[in-house]
Amino acid sequence: MFVSALRTEFLLVAENGSGDQIKRRAIGAYLGLAVGDALGATVEFMTPREIRTHYREHRDIKGGGWLKLRKGRVTDDTEMALALGRSILSAGGLDAQSAAEAFSAWMRSKPIDIGNTVRRGISHYRRTGEAESEESAFDAGNGACMRCLPVALATLGADHDLVDEANQRQAHVTHNNPTSDAGTLCVIRMVQAALLGGTRTDLKLLAEALVAEEPVFAYDRKRSENPSGFIADTLRTVFQSLFATDNLETALIDVVNRGGDADTTGAILGMIAGALYGPSAFPSRWVRTLDPEVRQQCLVQAQELLKLAPLCRAETSSR
Repeated sequence: MFVSALRTEFLLVAENGSGDQIKRRAIGAYLGLAVGDALGATVEFMTPREIRTHYREHRDIKGGGWLKLRKGRVTDDTEMALALGRSILSAGGLDAQSAAEAFSAWMRSKPIDIGNTVRRGISHYRRTGEAESEESAFDAGNGACMRCLPVALATLGADHDLVDEANQRQAHVTHNNPTSDAGTLCVIRMVQAALLGGTRTDLKLLAEALVAEEPVFAYDRKRSENPSGFIADTLRTVFQSLFATDNLETALIDVVNRGGDADTTGAILGMIAGALYGPSAFPSRWVRTLDPEVRQQCLVQAQELLKLAPLCRAETSSR
């Protein structure tokens, strides 16, 4: 795959500054996750028509929405990603038990929002001590995908199967479903390709490979609006917005104005586009408005998780 092909190239050019570029793009990915989440939360569960009626076009982080958020606050998408990131850093890698415990602690903090599948999976862990839910055809939601960014950073440069296994360890705590696994893995590989300098065309190839394997993700039909929490609905919307635009701001505005599960489509598109376009692509008004504590956690985790990545460890040892 594209990411594997870039491994050798990275090792050849690392001493010329590509390591710094990867770090910047990782920061962009984390900021994109949080900014997209906060931007989309205002219009979550609204239809495109309702958004046009209320905002004409939703372009700024305003807070409010059905959760009545304060301006700049994020939702469960970013909070669970940060919880997963903390568990990876504490364990020195992706450990299912550590991830489950981190999710349980997060739920204990009484988050402002939590999905039904996530709640059920964490409750199962608390009852049984098992960090893997039973496989279910009904668990193909987007909850595992929205929090997958720490996996993308910590496994950068690992073999495809190892990335897949690492992702399933965190995903299956709450979402044990092959369709969810496939979509989430694709997003991870897209983020990783973007971190390594991949173009929008390269990311489209990864999306098309997913569609070839799982036709339910086909996104080149009618415009996707008001997407549900089903992973295929989510990613069809994300892919359309990502590939129909050529900059981060336009892509994020496009995706959240489609309504539906807009905090999650915003978060997932944000992590991909943030890695693709880098932190300089963010409008300053978005970054300034983001909750300062969340912004700081994103900056720190982006850099610390990369230190665990096989690719970055190899780059450091080659100096």
